[in-house]
Amino acid sequence: MAEVKAEVKEEIKAIDALNYPHYCNPELAQKMFSTPEFQIMFTSTFKAMVRGVTPGEEWKAFGFLPNVEAMIAEIDEAGYEKVVITDIKMWSYRKTLSLILDYGVDLIHEIVEKCQGRVIGSASYNPFRIEESLREVEKGVKEYGFKMVFFHPITFGLAANDKKCYPLYAKCAELGVPVSFQVGHSAEVLPSEVGRPMYADEVALDFPNLTLILSHTGWPWIEEWIAMCWKHPNVYGDTASYFPRGYEPGMVSFMDGRGRDKVLFGTNGFGLKRLKEQFMELNIRDENKRRVLRENALRALKLG
Repeated sequence: MAEVKAEVKEEIKAIDALNYPHYCNPELAQKMFSTPEFQIMFTSTFKAMVRGVTPGEEWKAFGFLPNVEAMIAEIDEAGYEKVVITDIKMWSYRKTLSLILDYGVDLIHEIVEKCQGRVIGSASYNPFRIEESLREVEKGVKEYGFKMVFFHPITFGLAANDKKCYPLYAKCAELGVPVSFQVGHSAEVLPSEVGRPMYADEVALDFPNLTLILSHTGWPWIEEWIAMCWKHPNVYGDTASYFPRGYEPGMVSFMDGRGRDKVLFGTNGFGLKRLKEQFMELNIRDENKRRVLRENALRALKLG
């Protein structure tokens, strides 16, 4: 059985639907994990991952890579065709009027250029700076060829159907690119209720021609996540931020059954090789592994 899985792994050129520039830049990772929100996270949701790590060096426990060249090598070794690297803008819940993350489209473009076709660029969105943010989204898509926008409404304390998010949906519908956003609880110490997947219901109805990707599985509201993906033709989900060995049974059943065409695979920067290997161990039919690892992303991201 192990030999069969290894053979299948070689056949599937996976697409990582969500990753970040700090995955291949230790300076960015160290800066991100020095913020109050992430420091508190090390004492709660990610406590097991950083156990025994020297305080101030928690970022090392996540296996981030030393540079872009190392990421290219892992992409090739682990059997990926494409990796989505996204800008991400996160608002601080602890500091007034402050972003704790804001990489910008120019940095993403630099990584895309270095990776010679292996990386897909993605912009982000700040609903508190709407006009400025939409200009950046347009630059990313029109000038740099980005294929997606990912944003993090939870960090701004907003639900997906908040009026401050609607300008982004309208812009992405105009540009013809999907919008991915986090749903579910927040691992960081941020309000989580606004992350309920059901808030995407109204958005999908108002923008039926816009592809929405509900990222981060929707946990603990996985049934809502499944309901939204199953109900709306334009709604997908992704697995980012969760290790395959820890997927909820209902989520695995959905990927191997009625949701086989609606789920994308994402690593969230937790390890390209590690997460793909774990995914291949799941009790999912080979044809559905191929859909989740590759084919659904080709369709949702309009990669042809």
